[in-house]
Amino acid sequence: MATHTWAEPYKIKAVELIRMTTREQREEAIREAGYNTFLLRSEDVYIDLLTDSGCGAMSDRQWAGMMCGDEAYAGSKNFYHLRDTIENYYSYKHTVPTHQGRGAEHILSQTLISEGDFVPGNMYFTTTRYHQELAGGTFVDVIIDEAHDAESEHPFKGNVDIEKLDALVERVGAENIPYVCIATCVNMAGGQPLSLANLRQVRLWCDKHGVLLVHDMTRVAENAYFIQCREPAYRDRTVREIVYEICSLTDIATMSAKKDALVNIGGFLAMNDEKLYEKACALVVVYEGLHTYGGMAGRDMEALAIGITESVDDDHIRARVGQVEYLGAALQRAGVPIVTPVGGHAVFLDALRILPHIPQDCFPAQALAAALYEESGVRSMERGVISAGRNKDSGENYMPKLELVRLTIPRRVYTQAHMDVTAAAVIRVAEVAETISGLRFVYEPEMLRFFQARFERRQAGEVKQRDTSAR
Repeated sequence: MATHTWAEPYKIKAVELIRMTTREQREEAIREAGYNTFLLRSEDVYIDLLTDSGCGAMSDRQWAGMMCGDEAYAGSKNFYHLRDTIENYYSYKHTVPTHQGRGAEHILSQTLISEGDFVPGNMYFTTTRYHQELAGGTFVDVIIDEAHDAESEHPFKGNVDIEKLDALVERVGAENIPYVCIATCVNMAGGQPLSLANLRQVRLWCDKHGVLLVHDMTRVAENAYFIQCREPAYRDRTVREIVYEICSLTDIATMSAKKDALVNIGGFLAMNDEKLYEKACALVVVYEGLHTYGGMAGRDMEALAIGITESVDDDHIRARVGQVEYLGAALQRAGVPIVTPVGGHAVFLDALRILPHIPQDCFPAQALAAALYEESGVRSMERGVISAGRNKDSGENYMPKLELVRLTIPRRVYTQAHMDVTAAAVIRVAEVAETISGLRFVYEPEMLRFFQARFERRQAGEVKQRDTSAR
């Protein structure tokens, strides 16, 4: 863990003022939001750790680049700059811009998945799995077992279990597996990386069975940093070099550029196959926009091209991950249960260990996130049974082994003092954990429920019941 003092590799040129609310104001705000932190107004939040998506701070070079936006409907010069940057830094020859990562997921799924297909991946992500299911596919988790153990110290908990891939192909046949989807720095596992050694094994497996390898590269630079630190053969390689090698081992990539690439909006689908590119261009025109802007303005494509170059700088990524590790180390010293090793973009609180008195079907992670906001104004988010959703056939809640609260650190936004305030708030909540009660649904959307669901508190000692009426 990084506990030493260090400085961020940038100076602050502009600030956004934030305000602290009273306990009474926060209790009213979270009650009005149905105990769902997604439904809070940002003006009522003191330190916003809901997500790192689109809420990072852009550099002066990026803001300057936005003034050079070419907003031509067709053939924007910013598109060609972005396309060439993606090939130079990520290896992919063809780029389809999209409004954000889920736009790329949609086009990919509609292009490659047929009814009845199976799509293996190293743990699900919410929107990715949903797009796969909309296209008629079934997600299959092939991540190593250690990824489901919050206390495991495995250095690469994002690795794929090749035996699970073998079992799947034996059961359904390679012809029913359109691609294997690997995520770098697996979000739902706690921001955990995969190793290059494991990625090469997956590459060989895909070649053997004639299956494409798709890369969810949202946090590829963070993964490259962990490889630099933990795989001895790469200790003398730059993050940029490792990122390029990771990408070159895959066929296709989806990117939510709102994370690693340091922009507030944007994404892309990238690939090397020209025929697949032509199919994707046909779909992007229907769902996003012309193939030379997709869902992005020219100025946003320019900011993204610059952000890509900044994202793979060794000093930047060392400080970015270092801030996350700093918060994780503070919580570990206080004995707060978290996912270990600390991931690249967030610290994940283990709600099952912090709130052992709340059964999982009373949503302990959701309750913990609400309690943290009430205590401090720090906004976090649930990553547990609410995010996992329901089995579409049985209607039963999925019960993941990981029931987590994510403290997600936006890039280049907060100082170490903000991390100290956050740590102190989490510690205070953990000290009174037994006073926190579980929740029940009062409104449950059918899909991606964690965004808009609403809850109410259960009373202490209340007998739990199935939450079906709210649906």
